[in-house]
Amino acid sequence: MILTLKADATKPQIDSVLKKIKELGFTPHTTHGKEMTIIGVIGENAILSRDIFEAMDGVESVAPISKPYKLVSREFKKENTVIDLGHGVLIGADRVIVMAGPCSVDTKERLLYTAQAVKEAGARVLRGGAFKPRTSPYAFQGHGEKALRFLAEVRKQTGLPVVTEVMNVNDVKLVEEYADIIQVGARNVQNFDLLKAVGKTKRPILLKRGMSTTIQEWLLSAEYVMSNGNYNVILCERGIRTFETSTRFTMDLNAVPVLRHLTHLPIIVDPSHGVGIREYIPALAKAAVAVGADGLMLEVHPKPEEALSDGPQSLLPEQFAKLMGELRAVALAVGRTL
Repeated sequence: MILTLKADATKPQIDSVLKKIKELGFTPHTTHGKEMTIIGVIGENAILSRDIFEAMDGVESVAPISKPYKLVSREFKKENTVIDLGHGVLIGADRVIVMAGPCSVDTKERLLYTAQAVKEAGARVLRGGAFKPRTSPYAFQGHGEKALRFLAEVRKQTGLPVVTEVMNVNDVKLVEEYADIIQVGARNVQNFDLLKAVGKTKRPILLKRGMSTTIQEWLLSAEYVMSNGNYNVILCERGIRTFETSTRFTMDLNAVPVLRHLTHLPIIVDPSHGVGIREYIPALAKAAVAVGADGLMLEVHPKPEEALSDGPQSLLPEQFAKLMGELRAVALAVGRTL
């Protein structure tokens, strides 16, 4: 349930409410808005304690949260969440944030070249895989910590924040040390131990939708992260598995407006994985901005034919630069900037 506190609620009154929540065995999650403070009371059958809180000083109103996910929902927080990466990079604000780079980090030289190219074209975040979950056990699995070091060195040279994926609970602290955003990939969206572990970190979490995950299941995965204390979650639509075989996945752009209605979290779209075919990516990227995505994740590589993973869906730097120009026009048309 949600406790809305009175605008003039004092600190002792707020502390008393928080103490009572804990005494009853529930977990409080506090949000300070512009005009009021809201406390989410999380726990099974919390609404049965409604009368207790309605009688407490400082409490304006008590309301149930109807959705199975609580902290993620618009009922808990009306305003859009904006995640500040520093250096003027805000995810969820008016500017559409583009994250770009190779699917897998191969060499430091290529990574630096790509980072410089995408930054010049307007990208605000560098993506690059150090640990790669692959369908085949024989496919390239990533360079691991060596790739993380490359990403950190290139960040120092370019100033671009880094997003990279974690696959294993045991690697969370290692990735947290190097990354500005920790990605949980599609194949781990319901790895609940991993979600709990990244929920205890201080880094924003980019949570990709699984290829067969419903929107409700996806939001419940975000709830796992937030319920463990990390409220900085970014949702990433990356295509779902359907009966269609002409593209790698089916790019579910319906998810963007649906999520905008259901949750306050920022939403980005990954058309590279969504269709898996280079020629189709620009159209889907522009469509994602048009339907309201807060950002894009795009794969870029200077030599796709030599890429260690996902070469066929990687844009060349010059293709990426051309697309960025087209995206600016779309963003402007829907009242945003790039």
